[in-house]
Amino acid sequence: MPTFLISPVAKLVFGALGAGAVVHWVVKEVHRINAELNGVRATPTVDADVRQTFPTLRRDPQTGDWRVS
Repeated sequence: MPTFLISPVAKLVFGALGAGAVVHWVVKEVHRINAELNGVRATPTVDADVRQTFPTLRRDPQTGDWRVS
């Protein structure tokens, strides 16, 4: 049975098409992730007054343990 021969030019073309497809997919993913991150960055932060009501960790000077205060 004869082997299937592909010319080197055809191999180069198929390789370039495959590489182009991979690059296209990576660019789309980068744009998608950046859009998602920009959406998270656009969310408002917590006001300083509200933040003071959140519990925080503070070190106990006598024991050195961290406690919620």
